[in-house]
Amino acid sequence: MSIVTTDNLTKIYGHGDTAVTALDRVSLAIEPGEMVAVMGPSGCGKSTLLHLLGGLDRPTAGKVTIDGQELGALDDDRLTLLRRRQIGFVFQFFNLIPVLDVRENVALPFTIAGRDPGGREESAAILEVLAAVDLAGKERHRPDELSAGEQQRVALARALVHRPALLLADEPTGNLDFATGTEILDMLWRLCAERGQTVVLVTHDAKAAAYADRVLVLRDGAILDEIVLGRREDHAAGSLIVRLAALGL
Repeated sequence: MSIVTTDNLTKIYGHGDTAVTALDRVSLAIEPGEMVAVMGPSGCGKSTLLHLLGGLDRPTAGKVTIDGQELGALDDDRLTLLRRRQIGFVFQFFNLIPVLDVRENVALPFTIAGRDPGGREESAAILEVLAAVDLAGKERHRPDELSAGEQQRVALARALVHRPALLLADEPTGNLDFATGTEILDMLWRLCAERGQTVVLVTHDAKAAAYADRVLVLRDGAILDEIVLGRREDHAAGSLIVRLAALGL
């Protein structure tokens, strides 16, 4: 059973002559443990799609289903609860709270949900996810004591600590240098390969998209092409770049 499906997903902003169709009848399915990249030119609907998948916005028409739950059938309170339990978000900017240390930042999903971050289950989850992102031993560091790559790893750990069914990553390497960005991409790929984490990655960078099992190319709010790369330890982007060039990207 697919972990994510959309059916004729449409988002229109504005009305009448000023209406803009950001997403136009997009249907897709993403399997558990799959890493899917979404690419396309600026304004093609990448971020709109991510926001709809994450329940951060509601569609004009069509449906989004996450782990068997149709988002449109949920009221605001139930949608908020689903986001907290089932979805993790990582963005270009780390959005860490500077006065909190690493452990406290990672524990925020528990705190917001009213769970005790010091509880046995919560503490074990925090230690496990910090180890998964190679931050064990840095629990008491503040964000300003970390490199940019380490800060993004804290953000990644925070997104994963509650074991979400779906991780949505919006340009997660956009604020990092090449070497550090590669470390984050390697980590995302390892999470898919070793932990079965489902990831949707929005990126403009073909080298980042080459880590994915599949690449969905958007243009004018619709899926222009689907490029199947498969699960590979070699993340060379050459063949993907050639295919994108043939599409005029």
